Amino acid sequence: MKVKQHSDKVSRVWPLFTNIDVDYGEGVHIYDQSGRKFIDCTSGIGVTNTGHCHPRVVKAIKEQSEKLLHGQTTILYNSMLDRLTNDLQKIIPEKLNCFFFSNSGSEAVEGAIKLARHATKKPNIICFQGGYHGRSIGALSLTTAKSVYRSGYQPLMSGVFVSPHPYSRQYREEDSEERTRYCLAELEHLLNTQTSPDETAAMIIEPILGEGGYVTPPESFINGIRDICNKNNIVLIFDEIQTGFGRTGEYFAFKHFNIVPDILVIAKGIASGLPLSGIAANKEIMDKWIPGSHGGTYGPNPISMAAAIETINVLEDEELVSNAKEMGDFLLAELQALKKEYPIIVDVRGKGLMIGCEFVDDNGNPGTVIAEKVRQNCLSRGLILLTCGPYNQVIRWIPPLTIKKTELEKALTIFTLAIKDSLGK
Repeated sequence: MKVKQHSDKVSRVWPLFTNIDVDYGEGVHIYDQSGRKFIDCTSGIGVTNTGHCHPRVVKAIKEQSEKLLHGQTTILYNSMLDRLTNDLQKIIPEKLNCFFFSNSGSEAVEGAIKLARHATKKPNIICFQGGYHGRSIGALSLTTAKSVYRSGYQPLMSGVFVSPHPYSRQYREEDSEERTRYCLAELEHLLNTQTSPDETAAMIIEPILGEGGYVTPPESFINGIRDICNKNNIVLIFDEIQTGFGRTGEYFAFKHFNIVPDILVIAKGIASGLPLSGIAANKEIMDKWIPGSHGGTYGPNPISMAAAIETINVLEDEELVSNAKEMGDFLLAELQALKKEYPIIVDVRGKGLMIGCEFVDDNGNPGTVIAEKVRQNCLSRGLILLTCGPYNQVIRWIPPLTIKKTELEKALTIFTLAIKDSLGK
């Protein structure tokens, strides 16, 4: 299928993954200019958790756009900012009781790094293999999901150290605890050989790997990191840009591990598609940030704040977090049944509506080619999916949290036919 391209006046740094000439979106569907309907199981990469153009969010945006488009946060007091933080506090633990807002996930990660360094007076950051934290230079320095993000931009920010993650590309579930013990021992070794606790400000991790392959680590691994940070006075940062706002069947993925990070990074699902991101931390940490040493012109934008406030209301009123869990359990079970039928599917994993389906080729190598064939075959039948993983061997399911069982059943029928077609059956 030939993919449409923008004109030469648009930078080619943006690849296009579909040939959809979009007209509008509604709920879980995208419509092209000819009126063809697609089931969108990408949510704009985990952004439109309330579905495309949720009427209540659109109404809030319209009403705010007639009042104020831009009110710079250091110039004007805006009570909407207090409303937003109060609403967020209803779904974020009281320990994280102070907020800073910006526009994008990368900006929020940059802010988290800067805050950790100011608060601890220490320079170094530890990240984990397979993580994706953004593409600005600081965030990119912490990103190890794929080499394409880093290639040609090095040298990157100094003071960054990478520790192993217990994701196994050999697909041996039974040795997950052994891998966890190894990874935690290597993390301790890293602190003993490369960056001592006295010079390590923070550790940053995605509680569930996103671009790295939709991998949920064992609870013992995340709890082990928490213990090591506590023992060594190191700030623990959770990057919940993709996992937040109900995506995993909890408001935030850290709840699956029964811990609370010291700094929480949020974006994507916060405002149903408008640019807004932020970090949450304890006020004691935030108060160590020197006034004026960080900031930005646009964040938090009044229209984005209005969208975020209504997004939180919709998530609550329509019980979308519990729907994500219920529909996610159904989708996971159906995909695991397909795994038994098709050996090219080597693993199905996930929480809530954040599910990865990993492919291998006939030789047991990463199934980059077959995953792309399946994705393209799905697209031709009206289902939009994306790949992820270091070899793009994982098809990821990230539909809006509003999706219904009938819509998932239709998507699964398309997916099954796409697999059969890709295998020539």
